[in-house]
Amino acid sequence: MTYGTCSLRLSAELAQDKRALLGAQLRSIKGVVAASVGDKALTVWYKEELPLALVRRLVKRMEEECAPSDPELDMAGYRREAIFSLVSFAGMKALEKLAPEAFAGMKVFRSLLVLAIARNFLKNGVVGMVKERRPNADTLTSTAVIASVLAGKPESSLTLLTLSNGAEMLTAYAAERAKKQISGLLNMNQRFVWLVDGGVERKVAVESVQVGDRIAAHSGEMICVDGRVVSGKASVNQASITGESNPAMKREKSPVYAGSVIEVGEIVIEVEKTGKDTSLAHIVHLVEEAQSRRAPVQNFADNMANMLVPISFLGAAIVYGATRDWQRVLNLLFIDFSCGLKLSTATAISASIAAAAKKGILVKGGNYMEALANTDTVVLDKTGTITVGIPQISSIKTAEGVTEKEMILLAASAEMHSVHPLAVAIQKYVKDNNWEVPQHRSSKTIVARGMQAVVPDFDGFKGGDVIVGSYKFMKERGVQGAGELVVEDTTENLIYIARNGSLMGIIGITDPVRPKMKKTLNQMRRYGVDEIVMLTGDSEKVADHVARQMDIDSYHAEVLPEDKANYVMKLKERGGRVMMVGDGINDAPALAFADVGVSLGGRQTDIAAESSAVTIHSEDPTRLVEALRIGQRTMHLVHQNFKATLLVNSSAMLLGALGAISPLAAAAIHNTATLGVVLNSCRILTPEGSIFARRTQA
Repeated sequence: MTYGTCSLRLSAELAQDKRALLGAQLRSIKGVVAASVGDKALTVWYKEELPLALVRRLVKRMEEECAPSDPELDMAGYRREAIFSLVSFAGMKALEKLAPEAFAGMKVFRSLLVLAIARNFLKNGVVGMVKERRPNADTLTSTAVIASVLAGKPESSLTLLTLSNGAEMLTAYAAERAKKQISGLLNMNQRFVWLVDGGVERKVAVESVQVGDRIAAHSGEMICVDGRVVSGKASVNQASITGESNPAMKREKSPVYAGSVIEVGEIVIEVEKTGKDTSLAHIVHLVEEAQSRRAPVQNFADNMANMLVPISFLGAAIVYGATRDWQRVLNLLFIDFSCGLKLSTATAISASIAAAAKKGILVKGGNYMEALANTDTVVLDKTGTITVGIPQISSIKTAEGVTEKEMILLAASAEMHSVHPLAVAIQKYVKDNNWEVPQHRSSKTIVARGMQAVVPDFDGFKGGDVIVGSYKFMKERGVQGAGELVVEDTTENLIYIARNGSLMGIIGITDPVRPKMKKTLNQMRRYGVDEIVMLTGDSEKVADHVARQMDIDSYHAEVLPEDKANYVMKLKERGGRVMMVGDGINDAPALAFADVGVSLGGRQTDIAAESSAVTIHSEDPTRLVEALRIGQRTMHLVHQNFKATLLVNSSAMLLGALGAISPLAAAAIHNTATLGVVLNSCRILTPEGSIFARRTQA
């Protein structure tokens, strides 16, 4: 049998989950045997005949669902509806006072006018009942409007509609403020850059810049690309990436990122990434995506809100049965819990993700924000996480008659082509002292031992056959004096250097602890962390030294990557909410298994960043405490909003049932409470310590 094919172009790019859903819908059509949905087009394979009209309807519906809404248009609509309902209410009240007979004779017109104003609420209420098979907040509002019409007082529901539309407008504004914290990151407001061509700078459009080009950036200008400095020096504010307000000094070979601002100086940058490929664009994309990942507390809020809507209906029915008073019935119908619970929770999560991003903390979902708030166990990798990850020479001990410079330069010559961290430490020491490394005639790597090289005489120093490596390497080569230099019990990594079979000296290399790391670990305990564990592939001696220095509860040394993941799983099985902090490939499995995986530092590997739930580009470990603080502050505000919504609305319902308040007052209380909790959620965006921000501690 031959099959027909049909291809259609998409007018909007669909998300991965929407593509999968559309594909499933297309395959459910009778006669369709297969369907493939791509970024910009779809293909359908069918037998006999394809109902093309149905296919187009499904595609159009999905494109409309994925189309971004314009918040300004939404607010304009709310504002228009609010003004229309307010003017209508004022007009009816004026007509009732000035011409009561005409007012009474326009009952049908008044009812139709109210129904027209409430059309959106009526539509959403009916759709909710049909699609979800349960009432929602708009169903409650619709019932209240219809009840007021049936009671012969349609204008009474106009107050509800006016307040509801006004509250919706202000709520949309408040929620959008949180989202604009993210979208504003990409708004670099720089349309041109200075392209360096043959030593001459030309002004060109940002869009025309390609990878490999060289551009100049001057004081006050924003960098629009990711790249590396090839010449010049500048002080750069890169808070959009790292969240750090202190500028970073950029010189030759230093990396620079889009969104950074040149404060002082001038640099020439070789372009590595442009447009949507830059680090900033990647961060913005991930944060926007994160806002669609719901936290468990959001699901709880939705379920609770949906459960409380029928209770409002039940209360209204009981009140009507007991009193036959439509005013009291309207009081209960004018009040619902749904808006306050749902909107405040969603706004709090969205605002917290935005606030974290401003501080250089990329949280990839609302679920992780809640997990941060509940973290009680922290597991840290050592190298590159607790420590800086850049080994440095910490001690030098030479044999009699050997100078420090002589020994270091011979070692650097032998290690010239090595990328081993210990070799890099030696090379860095030479560079910092502005010494010139002598060239070697030959060099050879001895696996698991060290390096061997033949170095000629240089700068008044004697060369020779040089070996650099471990004590075991020296003993195997029969180096004289290898046991004469005494090294006290140390946690340093020791490198031995010998020339022509005689020991020249020993270099001690350590990986220093990050500044503020101990302070960070102490502060974590203030935020509810009960246990801190260190995992490292380093030796027992080194691990023990670092653990004691940092007051870490427990540690495991000489562990493999899979061992780290197993340790994390064991801690989770004990009931702990585990945060894993790492930076390298070997940390990726553990980062993925933890409740919250955090990749820390600018030297983190791509796989570590992808495996983690939170990415921190800053080298400052106090960002870990900041992440815990934001998570806890978020959940504090969510619980605060829950209590306020339930208390205020329950009190208003009780007063309404007793007839102590009017429907106008009931509507005002409900909408004011909703707006209040949404604005309360937005406090996360305010600076800590301001009059509107409350410091929250565990």
